[in-house]
Amino acid sequence: MGENITRKIIGAHRISGEMTPGSEIGLRIDQTLTQDATGTMACLQFEAVGLDRVQTELSVSYVDHNTLQMGFRNPDDHRYLRTMAARYGIVFSPAGTGICHQLHLENFARPGRTLIGSDSHTPTAGGVGSLAMGAGGLSVALAMAGEPYFISMPRVVRVLLTGRLTGWAAGKDVILELLRRLTVKGGVGKVFEFAGPGVAELTVPERATITNMGAELGATTSIFPSDERTREFFRCMGREEEWTELVADPDAQYDETIEIDLSRLEPLVAQPHMPDRVVPVRELAGLPVSQVAIGSCTNSSYADLKTTAQVLSGLRLPPETDLLISPGSKQVLKMLASEGLVEPLLDAGARLLECSCGPCIGMGGSPVSSGVSVRTFNRNFEGRSGTKDAQVYLVSPQTAVNLALAGQFMDPAEWGEAPKRVELPESASSIRHLFHFPPADGTGLEVVRGPNIVSLERFDPLPEVVEARIKLKVGDDITTDHILPAGAQITALRSNIPAISEYIFSRVDEGFVPRIREAGGGVILGGENYGQGSSREHAALGPRHLGVRAVLVKSLARIHRANLVNFGILPLLLVRPEDYDRLEQEAQLRIRTEDITPGGVARVEVQGAQDVEVTNDLTEKELNIIKAGGLLNYVRAMARG
Repeated sequence: MGENITRKIIGAHRISGEMTPGSEIGLRIDQTLTQDATGTMACLQFEAVGLDRVQTELSVSYVDHNTLQMGFRNPDDHRYLRTMAARYGIVFSPAGTGICHQLHLENFARPGRTLIGSDSHTPTAGGVGSLAMGAGGLSVALAMAGEPYFISMPRVVRVLLTGRLTGWAAGKDVILELLRRLTVKGGVGKVFEFAGPGVAELTVPERATITNMGAELGATTSIFPSDERTREFFRCMGREEEWTELVADPDAQYDETIEIDLSRLEPLVAQPHMPDRVVPVRELAGLPVSQVAIGSCTNSSYADLKTTAQVLSGLRLPPETDLLISPGSKQVLKMLASEGLVEPLLDAGARLLECSCGPCIGMGGSPVSSGVSVRTFNRNFEGRSGTKDAQVYLVSPQTAVNLALAGQFMDPAEWGEAPKRVELPESASSIRHLFHFPPADGTGLEVVRGPNIVSLERFDPLPEVVEARIKLKVGDDITTDHILPAGAQITALRSNIPAISEYIFSRVDEGFVPRIREAGGGVILGGENYGQGSSREHAALGPRHLGVRAVLVKSLARIHRANLVNFGILPLLLVRPEDYDRLEQEAQLRIRTEDITPGGVARVEVQGAQDVEVTNDLTEKELNIIKAGGLLNYVRAMARG
């Protein structure tokens, strides 16, 4: 029986476990990436392990999230990351060089490699055939230390592509179509592997857009074959020698198949405030647009911005619509400049921003009050833009630039003839000299810490009985942005858990932090898909610092679930959905943790009311990690024997 690409890579990297869907497997990790918003904590955690050098084939530390450097905190963190990288053998990418996923795709991603990154959009590298997964910072730190990365063996879904994109349809519309069909919960426990004759019609930048935003499906990852199209990309990037072919066997087996005819796709849009609220663009014709933003790790490639420049050439934006453009890397910017494509952007009235994440995470570029912002980003969660009442819509660059020129949504049939799809040139000028490559031996080099960098907290083991009140009740699809908002002010505190914990659930319930502090701890009650979105482990670390010992929810997002385990918080699943409706905030609970067994059903006592039944999807090892007070405690205990 033939193998699909996913099973080939997993089979070559599997250290433990059986390749049966749902079984826990341990994988050897070849590459890691971190970014500044999550990387400072990950590096502190790596230092706590006590090794002299990273144990991976390649680890890269990118500074791309909070490049505003307002006040001393972020510059200090970036200096820490730079000196940490030199000391421990990590490649360092300074602020302004570009967005981690775009840079990694251009410079380091390789077919058949395993990659985990402390950013949920790490699957971007699946566009060149890497098995690339987002993870919490602690999981990445341990992979840097040579430890396996543990996941549940995913089901592999074949996405069979036929036909070719026509008109104004773009690669972004492929993933929007999947989100329309499957929702933000439709990919949990799955890898989406793209196959069929339509694959050859997509360039690597288009493929990377699709795998990047596969994270919004809740998927473990997404992956494309490494074929001649991939070889063209590697040749353009000046590293053809690193290309290898990687395709599924002709008789490869899959757990499920979804078919998409590319020729039938039309421009699509995700409406506020969730990436799966997808409709055709034409259905919103007439809706005024106050801001358009083109960029982010999803759509900031040379091809995306060349298309934008071609459409804008010789035209002028209407005065009521702002257009912000964030190139994905300095290489993208150099490629545009070499072809005279920066001038059309500027002459049209667009604002050219730094090569960074920028507005995608609320780092500047916020919309006006109640404004309609059309963005080529991957998330449109409420308040993520920095303006709580903004209405954010997600589209392709082709759609975004047309809406910017019109100042409103229009039927794509009125846009005129679409420009030819952009192909990559034979070669692009490299920016590899801008990376700081570490010395062969960093022993003796100083790691410089600023006053905002606070040492890791040691958490207590899980008590035999958790007695606590429900200190917050929230609904379905609570994101990590709900739990810990982004933005310049809060992101600057990512290396200071006591300080950043003051903002936990601050945009959901301003009284949560003082309430749980007064109580000395508590439990969170949530609905479906709790913790979707970013990989930020601070959304688990902050609650744990405040004394949260358990969450009771209907279902959990993959990465946040792993982060809860990593920091000793019990993730419990309600057996009866009606118990969610019955339980109220401030209900007094009693959880006998000795009754919790892997996959078993246990009772939670509710004072003055009927008990609640809970279950879990924990392995025995994960339960032991939680009982130890978290993964670092568990690893230290195992090292002591």
